[in-house]
Amino acid sequence: MEAALFDLTLNEEQRITRENMQRLVRDSLGPQARAADDAGSMNQDLIAAIHDFGLAFMPVPEALGGVGLSRSPLSNALACEDLGAGDMSHSLAALQPMAVVNALIDFGSEEQQEQWLPGLISEQWQGAAIALVEPRATFEPSQLQTLAAPDEGGFRLNGIKSLVPAGKHCQCFLVIADSPEGAAAFMVPAEAEGLTVSQEPTMGLRSAELCTLTLDKVFVPASHRLPGFDLDRLLALSWIGQCALAVGCCQAVLDYAIPYVKERKAFGEPIAWRQSVAFMVSDMAIEIEGMRLMMLRAASRAEQGLPFYREAYLAQLQCMEKAMAIGTNGIQLFGGAGFVRDYPLEMWYRNLRSMAVLHGSLMV
Repeated sequence: MEAALFDLTLNEEQRITRENMQRLVRDSLGPQARAADDAGSMNQDLIAAIHDFGLAFMPVPEALGGVGLSRSPLSNALACEDLGAGDMSHSLAALQPMAVVNALIDFGSEEQQEQWLPGLISEQWQGAAIALVEPRATFEPSQLQTLAAPDEGGFRLNGIKSLVPAGKHCQCFLVIADSPEGAAAFMVPAEAEGLTVSQEPTMGLRSAELCTLTLDKVFVPASHRLPGFDLDRLLALSWIGQCALAVGCCQAVLDYAIPYVKERKAFGEPIAWRQSVAFMVSDMAIEIEGMRLMMLRAASRAEQGLPFYREAYLAQLQCMEKAMAIGTNGIQLFGGAGFVRDYPLEMWYRNLRSMAVLHGSLMV
């Protein structure tokens, strides 16, 4: 019988990494998130600071310039949670190369890993992103309209991908398309003929510079198709990463709201003394803990090599619903102040709405 429990005790490496990430969040990422959101563009210094943690380097073999450690979805999820507390936008953009690296390690051949991995783990951040989402209201990852038609020596890709983080800064994309054999993944260089990248004006995740990819008869050699691609695994690992970002952002909402409701006075007493306010804050804390435990359970099962698709899907459903409620309640607790841009509540709310539209974007 499978063990139903999982160990939440951090090892020494995880503990040190979390301490350093939380310091970055406190000193740089959180304080600078608003300015980048206002500008609608990423802060390259913040991207570099996140890149310097080396999350993309860890699972890459030493022969290819990496550290050569075993893949750790749990450690990656913990990192995503910490960074999400600072800014979901920069974190999503900065961790895209890690997602592509993980996809190449899981699904790529040795030749493909030798070709692509060294360029993704250079000392300077090199953009790369997974392109799965398509711009339609009824989008379903298993029913793709981006098509890969066999052509002499390779495939022709036609279609449109949306919500691709940091698309303008990417050197390559992992494009998911429908082929005669089903969903397939292709490594596509940014300079490929017929590929157009345009930035989207979005409600949230503004500093992630989300982009649309238009593929018009883009030719990719057969050697660029990942032979072991598994759409379900990609989705499940991405759900874990996205949930971790949302948990971190929701925790930031709660941590920001608690001192406010203790200090804000109405009718001569702190509003925290009112039952309606106290219950709202406690409900937020309960839901965040539930989101965190569901996310960690899915990540732990993935790390142990156990089936985890169901657990990741349930975590995604829970986080998608509760993250929006927590974002809304955070604004409610601040009243009219929550509506104005003097406080980060409205930015966090806008970023949390992305949980309902992102798919496959952050493979841990």
